[in-house]
Amino acid sequence: MAINIVKNSLGSLGKYLQAASALRYSTEMSPTYKTLIITIPKPFVYMVKLNRPEKLNAINSTMWKEFKECFEGLSMNPDCRVVILSAAGKSFCAGIDLQGMMDMGQSLAEHEDIARRSKLIGSKIKDYQDSFTAVEKCSKPVIAVIHGACIGAGMDMISAADIRYASSSAYFQIKEIDIGMAADVGTLQRFPKIVGSDSLVRELVYTARKYPAAEALESGFISRMLDNEESLLNKSIEVAEDIASKSPVAVQGSKMSLVYSRDHSVKEGLDHIAMHNKAMLQSEDFLNAAMAQAVKGDPPIFSKL
Repeated sequence: MAINIVKNSLGSLGKYLQAASALRYSTEMSPTYKTLIITIPKPFVYMVKLNRPEKLNAINSTMWKEFKECFEGLSMNPDCRVVILSAAGKSFCAGIDLQGMMDMGQSLAEHEDIARRSKLIGSKIKDYQDSFTAVEKCSKPVIAVIHGACIGAGMDMISAADIRYASSSAYFQIKEIDIGMAADVGTLQRFPKIVGSDSLVRELVYTARKYPAAEALESGFISRMLDNEESLLNKSIEVAEDIASKSPVAVQGSKMSLVYSRDHSVKEGLDHIAMHNKAMLQSEDFLNAAMAQAVKGDPPIFSKL
């Protein structure tokens, strides 16, 4: 009897310490960046905010580098379970900062040989691709919340996210056609697999027309449309907090399987998750969550991963 009381007391103390530790994360300092702001609105929920509002969050060379570094870091951070991707100012993202393209043009002018110029361009394109692929590779779910304009590279960015919400005034635009190029940082590869309508995808790509939030909701590109930016952020934090309360083993394993299965056959996807779950079904997360469901008890507090 006494032993059981001590065990129960220790268990309660452990849960209390875990909860207190989680609350501490909301006030800890995060890495500082020139083009991004990192905040922690709720325990285990990190918000990454694009922060070049004077340029409508157009992406310059610094932001490309910092964005990749940030998401690679969050993927490895055990204190982070969900990421919200937002933006400062009146628009989400105006695309690539054209000054950066002009700078690259000056670098190209230093090389007369087409092979050397092509190598330089190819290297830069791969760097840009890797920056946004870091969102998809991030082991934590990423919720993109869009207000105002989301153009060009902004579309590439949010197409790599897990979940997309937008304000009713938001609009999207695959703008590359209008500057004489094909989009090359992810939209053409990811966007068709999100909306499912090949005809709509081709129309938006070939015409570069605006794609308003209401149409994006109807076609499945976004899953929620809120009246304003405040409601948008509140809803994203609410959903992120819910996800963060779940087993990180289960959530991260689910994301891994969803991304893998998108690009592989059903059989390959089934084999992949079977291999994964051979180990994961032996974790404390599964045992504790299953027991809580069986006895209709409180959800367990999960350890960091």
